[in-house]
Amino acid sequence: MTRLSQLTSRNLLIAVHDIAATAVALLAAFFVRFEGGELFWDRLPLLWRVLPYFLVFSVVVCYLFKLTTTKWRFISLPDALNIVRVASVLTLALLVLDYVLVAPNFHGAFFLGKATIVLYWFLEVFFLSALRFAYRYFRYTRVRHHARIEDASPTLLVGRAADAEIVLRAIESGAVKRIWPIGILSPSRADRGQLIRNVPVLGGMDDIEEIAPDLARRNRPIARAVMMPSAFEVEAHPETFLMRARRLRLIVSRLPSLEGGDAPRLAPVAVEDLLLRPSEKIDYGRLEALVKGRAVIVTGGGGSIGSEICHRVLAFGAARLLVIENSEPALYAITEALAVETTEATIDGRIADIRDRERIVRLMAEFKPDLVFHAAALKHVPILERDWSEGVKTNIFGSINVAEAARAAGASAMVMISTDKAIEPVSMLGLTKRFAEMYCQALDHEVAAAPARKRKMRLISVRFGNVLASNGSVVPKFKAQIEAGGPVTVTHPDMVRYFMTIREACDLVVTAATHALAPEHPDVSVYVLNMGQPVKIVDLAERMIRLSGLQPGYDIEITFSGMRPGERLNEILFASEEPTVDVGIAGIMAAKPNEPPMQALQKWITLLDQAIAKDDPGAIKAILRDAVPEFRSSAA
Repeated sequence: MTRLSQLTSRNLLIAVHDIAATAVALLAAFFVRFEGGELFWDRLPLLWRVLPYFLVFSVVVCYLFKLTTTKWRFISLPDALNIVRVASVLTLALLVLDYVLVAPNFHGAFFLGKATIVLYWFLEVFFLSALRFAYRYFRYTRVRHHARIEDASPTLLVGRAADAEIVLRAIESGAVKRIWPIGILSPSRADRGQLIRNVPVLGGMDDIEEIAPDLARRNRPIARAVMMPSAFEVEAHPETFLMRARRLRLIVSRLPSLEGGDAPRLAPVAVEDLLLRPSEKIDYGRLEALVKGRAVIVTGGGGSIGSEICHRVLAFGAARLLVIENSEPALYAITEALAVETTEATIDGRIADIRDRERIVRLMAEFKPDLVFHAAALKHVPILERDWSEGVKTNIFGSINVAEAARAAGASAMVMISTDKAIEPVSMLGLTKRFAEMYCQALDHEVAAAPARKRKMRLISVRFGNVLASNGSVVPKFKAQIEAGGPVTVTHPDMVRYFMTIREACDLVVTAATHALAPEHPDVSVYVLNMGQPVKIVDLAERMIRLSGLQPGYDIEITFSGMRPGERLNEILFASEEPTVDVGIAGIMAAKPNEPPMQALQKWITLLDQAIAKDDPGAIKAILRDAVPEFRSSAA
């Protein structure tokens, strides 16, 4: 009934066309078979009596196979298969009519005959499809005509044939505008010399410096190149292509993933595209089920991770959002950015320092959150190596304040953003984050052991590595150095790090929360994101230089400044004595680190408080070393 209620006058016209096509096909087959002779005229009266019922049946069949509701502008191979199915069902109906219902009552002879029925099948397929494909071709030529005359830039598409075919369809449908493809550069040798929707594959990505001048000599100059997802694969060497294209003064754009629901659109090439690791597929329905209609608090909501979490929870349907941030400019920026979101959620921003226990408890009690994402932290390794006590105040005591305030306010879950540096830590950042993880673990188990009548709460930590383009990350630093003409400074030629995009990291953080809040209440409280393959920092620097159209070592020098305190060459995702747990979700694993009892943690917390009051770095270090025995104070 729902589909019937949505039918329009356009669908009525399509149904009339299909009735007419079916009637003409049957009459034409009948006439051709009997050559318009005496047998034709003898059978015609009975045909007129049968035809109305057959046409009504054909309307039902066409509707069931969705011919009535398919837009002719986008008719494609699946629709052609549906036409064949409709013709086959109607032909089978004619067989039943001729061999079972009519023939025994018509002087013992077949009414239609096998030849008529076979001929009808071919004519039915032709008449149902002819006008549809004619209209499809008319729209195709009109869109192509408009694309060529409306200031469309002559363009090279860069990527495999499968990607190019999708983009060409998008251009033909009008979804992608202002570009006119005159050739394709494919990294696959199998595509060379082929035509993709009448656009030739001119060569490989390495041939750009020969192909562009050749097209210019033939009065077909290229204005821009559009890179598709397959152009960013490792073996395609995308940074080399970018450097060559920029030297030819081509505008280089990209098309994001062609598999998502977003409309295809051109975007600048970003360093994230050169990460060269496939992103995990996210179950967005699962995330919406967790967040939709909930009240959410994000601490540190003005930072890179916190602000992206704010945007994502609004996208997943949060009913209320409170942003807690201790930086006034950052709070203003994120609340202004959230204000333009298309959402019915109530959004509020409050200045507060997570070190201020009373303030945090009061804010959470007033807001009554369902979910708390704790992203506030001090995270710059060299700064924290100088100011140990500040790291303890924010990353340990601040996290304790947030966790206990969330519990007192009746939240369902608190998710703390941790770091891969918390694994066998060698820095103050990793050490303080590991201690905060331990406290959340112990509190999570304490809550789980509470009487059943009390409301349950999950406290989890999510570890991941470096986030591309986040505040304080190496990417903005490299960009600034390249814009200044170099040199680009890398600490060590063998320095290796894990990277992921902010969007992917935040979506996986929310995904981890969905697992922690599952009905079976899994016995894990530390989650680790799959960071893919590690990237050498010097390689990232070289890619970024090429992304700018320059050549490493020639236009921009790379120098090595030496490792800083608290750094190590290789980050790790799991400790050597840390069992891993497969949670059954792509992109996420769980860890089972050593968990001291709450009594021991409370003792260390008291000692830390006293050491901070005395401003005694030696005592702080001794206490944390006792709490986290795997801590090593020198870089590995």
